Amino acid sequence: MADPQSNRDGQSDLPAAVTGEQFRASHADRDQVVELLRVAAGDGRLSAEELDDRLERALTARTYAELTALTADLPATPGAVVVPPGAGAASATPKDLVRIHVRGSSASRDGHWVVPKELDVKVTGGAVTLDFTEAVITQPLLRVTAEVKGGGLVLITRPGIVVDAGDIALDGGGVSLPEPPGPGVPVQLRVEITGSVRGGAITAGPPPPPRRPRRTFWQWLRRAPRPPAIAA
Repeated sequence: MADPQSNRDGQSDLPAAVTGEQFRASHADRDQVVELLRVAAGDGRLSAEELDDRLERALTARTYAELTALTADLPATPGAVVVPPGAGAASATPKDLVRIHVRGSSASRDGHWVVPKELDVKVTGGAVTLDFTEAVITQPLLRVTAEVKGGGLVLITRPGIVVDAGDIALDGGGVSLPEPPGPGVPVQLRVEITGSVRGGAITAGPPPPPRRPRRTFWQWLRRAPRPPAIAA
C-alpha cells in the first residue's frame, strides 16, 4: 500500500520547514483582519471597492504572509496583533509576567521581542533598555512595576505607543516622558509604569537621531567639512 504522504516519485507531499509568515492562518486570524479592514473602511481609509477586494482575499487567505499584506498600509487598532516584518507569527504569544532584575549590569529587550502583559523591573546601579521600535505587540496595555536605585530604565518608543508614569515615588531621581499624542492619533500600546526611583531615572522617547559621521584623519588634516548626517 502506498504511503499517503508520498507522491508517485517517492517524495513527500508534506511542506519543508517554513518561516513565521508562512504558517497557516486560522479562522480567528482571518476574522481579526476582516474586522481591521472594516474599521479602516469606516474611517475612510479604504474605498468600497478596496474593502470588497480585501475582504475576499482575507477570507480565502491561507498564510500569515497573505493576511499581513492586506493590512500593511493600515494603522493597527488597539488589541490587534502587530507583528513586524520578519517576526515569527507563531512566537507572538505574550507571557503574563516577565521579570528583569539587574544589579551593577545591563539588560535589554530589542528586535522582534514579544511584549508581555506585565513587566517586573528592578535596577540597582545598572541599566535596563526596552526597545519597542520592532517589538511584537499583542495587547493594548503593558503594566510595568519598576524599582530603580542608582540606575536607569530606558523605553525607546515608536509612533502609537503612549507611556504613563503618573504613579511613581521619586527620591533624588527623575522621570522624563514624551508628550502624549494628539487627539485622533491611533494608540497601539499604552505602557503604565508604577513603582519608585531613588537616585536614578526613568526615560522614554523615540530613538535619538543618527550622529553625523566623523571625519577621517586626512579629511581633518585638509580641513574638509564633515560628511552629512545619514537620514533616519
